[in-house]
Parts: sequence; structure tokens; C-alpha cells
Amino acid sequence: MFLSVFDIFKIGVGPSSSHTMGPMTAAARFLDDLRGGAEKIPGAGTLTRLGASLHGSLAFTGKGHGTDRAVILGLIGYLPASLDPDAAEELETEVRRIKRISPPGLGTLDFDPESDLVFDFGPPLPGHANGLVLSAFDERGNPYMTQTYYSVGGGFVVTEAELETEKAAKTKTLHAEKEAMGYPYPFGSAAEMLEMGRASGKSIAEMKRANECAHQNIQPRELSGQITRICDVMNAVIDRGLRIDGILPGGLSVKRRAKAMHEQLLAERGNNRSQPHVANDWLSVYAMAVNEENAAGGRVVTSPTNGAAGVVPSVVRYYRDHCIGATDAGVETMMLTASAIGGLIKHRASISGAECGCQAEVGSASAMGAAGLCAALGGTNEQIENAAEIALEHHLGMTCDPAAGLVQVPCIERNGLGAIKAVSAASLALRGDGTHFMPLDNCIETMRQTGEDMNTKYKETSLGGLAVNLPEC
Repeated sequence: MFLSVFDIFKIGVGPSSSHTMGPMTAAARFLDDLRGGAEKIPGAGTLTRLGASLHGSLAFTGKGHGTDRAVILGLIGYLPASLDPDAAEELETEVRRIKRISPPGLGTLDFDPESDLVFDFGPPLPGHANGLVLSAFDERGNPYMTQTYYSVGGGFVVTEAELETEKAAKTKTLHAEKEAMGYPYPFGSAAEMLEMGRASGKSIAEMKRANECAHQNIQPRELSGQITRICDVMNAVIDRGLRIDGILPGGLSVKRRAKAMHEQLLAERGNNRSQPHVANDWLSVYAMAVNEENAAGGRVVTSPTNGAAGVVPSVVRYYRDHCIGATDAGVETMMLTASAIGGLIKHRASISGAECGCQAEVGSASAMGAAGLCAALGGTNEQIENAAEIALEHHLGMTCDPAAGLVQVPCIERNGLGAIKAVSAASLALRGDGTHFMPLDNCIETMRQTGEDMNTKYKETSLGGLAVNLPEC
């Protein structure tokens, strides 16, 4: 399965790619299905009302992640990339007041979030921990159309049928599946990626660039412009997070810290008494700035998810502002390399916290950041693969246990530590020759197996871990 750079890095809104962006996208897709009429139940009358039910992790942590708001906005007709985050609350309030929506091309339909949007706390749907069922009804209350969607992490959404097709595809021979795609370098594993690199003499970034240009039928210069736009949004998110303070929404009274930390770091610049580990503080403040914006429902870029959106932008900013010899070409190399690693992890395991815990979110992001930085600093393909493996290996087993279902505690600080691990992993790999004991493919498979074995209460349900061991004061 080919995953574009822009599948991995998508512009959207917080606080969650799987719980906010995914459900919003699913709702918008449902509107398209209704307009097309392909799945209309035979004999149904006139379309008059919509409904939705949230299941599994979407139900248990949906309130904290704003899943109900996301569904409402999606049914109005908004998508994550086009939504103005500042207008979201007002739009939601209006729907709750009038109990109707008017999606483009469908007229005015009844939709009362209090009764038509159900949080189902029973067993999850069979396909995935993040399931939602969207329904339409005629004037007699009979079903008009029903569709089940799964939000599988990183803002990716599939229908029940698409999920089954995707699972079946993974059982095929990967080489045969990729050859049919016709990409210049159709690697489906890290081992194939390294083999193709040796045979072609190309770097991972060069192979990814060739695949991306073939996928979009564009020239490298146009691709560079698209990547620059994504990087500009990442930097803007960091800058906004560094400017704003106050208390994050949600009821935990978590204080934004990035602005004050940044001011302290700026004041210490040029001070010859600064500790050498101050580089870690810069990495942390960049990452925390992003994730504070995400927690506030602001605009972010999935990297590869919202919950892990601070890691790769932090490492990119660190390279650009702190590393000797940094260039625009180096940033593009980072993004292409990181997306190649992220695509492998998603295809062979998961980037979903509800599926595999936070190892799949911050762990994947850290591996992507490590690979990207290693590449930008001149690492060989073997060193890059080693960097990604080191970073992922040392996140294995990490649970997803957000307090009160909010992407705040421990998520914000966890992104800072993920960025630090990414830089450390890249540095370790660059000190070696690329040979190492555990291949990246095996590490990815270990993460998948660990996620399968992990108790559900540690996978984004807020039923275990830090989420249930809160301060009692």
C-alpha cells in the first residue's frame, strides 16, 4: 500500500487525529455517500434525519477528544484541513440550539446531538477500537442509509468493507502487491528499502521522492513546494504555541508552559554558564508548543498523528535552527525520509494509540524524526534504518493512557521526550556504521505483537494507567 508524504503529514485540527480528524472525515464521507445515493436502502422514503453512534475508544474518550464536535462539524460539511478552529465552538453551539443541519446539496435535515449522537459504552465494533456508525432516516423514521467507519489512526478513515480489503491485502505477497502499483522503488519493508538503495545507489529520500512524483505525476520542484507548505504550517504551529499562555480547555487546569520556557531559553542565550543539556530543553519546548496547540483544538500537522504531532516538527526545527550546516534541502530530505519510515510502520503495524498504545504514536514519530535527522546529517541508508530502530525500540510497550481522555497529560511532555530520543537515536546511529543486532522490520513487528497483547484499558480508553491514578486533591 503506497502512502504519500501527504498521507503521513496532513494539515488538520486538534486534539486527536483518530478521535477528531477521523470522525470529521467519516461524517463528510457519509454526506458524499448520501449525495451519490449508491447505498440507499431500497424502499426508503425522503431523507429527513441523521444519526451517529460512537463505539470503543471513540465512546470512552470521545468527550475529551471532541469527537462529538467533530461529527457535528463533519455533518455540516467541514473537513479538518478547511475548518477554522476558532469558529468550531460557535458552529457546534448553533447546531445544538436549532437541532438541524443543512449540509450542501442535501437540504435541511433534523439532527439533535443530544438524542441523535450516541456514546455507546458497550463492546467495541469488531473491526477496530475506533468505530462509528452513521445513519440516515426517512420521514417515517425508517433507515435510509447506514455506514460503518473505522478511524484507524493518523486521520485515516476506512469503511467496514475497505478495512476487510486492507486486511486481506496484507496477507498477499508484498512484492507482487507493490509491483502492480508501478512505482520506481516499491519497497514494502525496511529490508527491501535497503536492498533497493544498494542496487540503485540512491538514498531513502531519493527513492521516496521518485515514488511520490510518480504517484502524483509531478516534477520534483512541485513536490518540493508542497513539502515546504507542510513545513511552513509546522513552523507556524510552533511559533503560535510559543506565543500563547493560559490554561488548556477540558477541566484538568493544565497550564501552558511553552511560552515561559521559551522566554527563559532566549534570556539564557549567550550565557557561557548554560548547561550542555540545554539542547534537550529546546527540543522539548518546540514539541510542547505544538502539543499545547493541539490540546487547545488548534491547527496542527499529523506527524504521523495529532497525539504525536510535536515530535517531527521539533526535530526539524532543531535541525534548522541549531545544527551546523542546515539547509532547505536537508529539511526536504528529513521529511521524505521520515514519511518513508512512517509509511512502513503504518503498513506493517499501526500508528493508532487505540490499536497499539502510545508506542504506535510517539514511538513511530520518534523513529521518523530519528531517521529524518540522520539522513539530513549525512547518514547512510543503513545508519538511517538503525536510527529509526533505536528510537522505536525504546518506546516499545508504552501505553496510551490520557488523563480524562484529554491529549494533555502525559501527552504534551511525552512528545518532548520523544523528540529527545529521536535526536539521541540519530546521533548513536551516526557514530556507527549501520550494522546492528535488531532490524527495523523486526522491531516494527514486535510493536505490532505488543499492541495485540496489550490490555484494552491501556489503549486510549482512559480506563487504566496514569488516567486512573490522578491526584486526589
